[in-house]
Amino acid sequence: MNEQSKISFKDSLKSWDTENWLDRVFYRRVGFKIALLLKSTKITPNQITIFSIFVGVAACLLFYPDNQLGINLIGFALLVFANILDCVDGQLSRITGIKSELGRILDGFCGDIWFLTFYSVMTLRIINGGEWGLGYWTILIVVLSALSHFNQAGMVDMYKTLHLHFLKGGKDSEFESLKSVKARYKSLTWKKDAVSKVFMKLYTFYTWNQERKTPQLCSYIDHMTATYPDGFPEEKIIAFREKSLKMMPLLDCFTFNTRSIIMLFTLVLNVEWLYFAIEILVLNPLLLFVIRRHEKMCSELNKQ
Repeated sequence: MNEQSKISFKDSLKSWDTENWLDRVFYRRVGFKIALLLKSTKITPNQITIFSIFVGVAACLLFYPDNQLGINLIGFALLVFANILDCVDGQLSRITGIKSELGRILDGFCGDIWFLTFYSVMTLRIINGGEWGLGYWTILIVVLSALSHFNQAGMVDMYKTLHLHFLKGGKDSEFESLKSVKARYKSLTWKKDAVSKVFMKLYTFYTWNQERKTPQLCSYIDHMTATYPDGFPEEKIIAFREKSLKMMPLLDCFTFNTRSIIMLFTLVLNVEWLYFAIEILVLNPLLLFVIRRHEKMCSELNKQ
């Protein structure tokens, strides 16, 4: 039996629980095959992440031509490829054991950079097209949509990372408190760690934005960490997982997969404004519902 055959598809995933259907049957499957091909090379997960950022940005630039669906669809295909690469970096990291602080942060901002490009391109497309009569109001609408996206993505990342934190018994996971992030930021120096320090500063704001919306969640984690410093007991893990799993279908509404389907629909029908309308008027209220439901869940767990 060769070495590659010992590595299973599930071994390359963070968790089966947090992967949605399309990731399981397509993105992660393709990513796994590419990761296996790359595992014996000198290509690192961080290099894949950086490459995926450039591919995603190039893809979004191809959304600019109005009434040229063929070019737009090429851009969409490239964006799908960029997302596959975004899967490859994490799967390659888990297969090879190559991990880094910068890699975790870069991976978190990868999708944000794609969508920042997407918002900028679509703003120019709508303004220059002029057919919807929005004019420079488009800028305000798109900025609001982009802020909505940043907020939604951050909260979903927090909830899924927390789920993984419990699956690992509260030890050796990527879940971090604002306090620990600030401490790591202070430990870095501008002379030796300038790039990492910039990204860590952004990550500090990212974590602050998550925690200020989730007091019950933070209280529950603080309680669990203080009560069980050597790892969470199995019954606590099972109780949390049972409740948290029910949240996953709602969280999947905010992922790249859902957004890309909406994006494709709006490009094919040439109704660019619809994407922003859905993000602001549909996904924002849904996120408020998710936060309240998750906070209620943590409050109940706190009382047990």
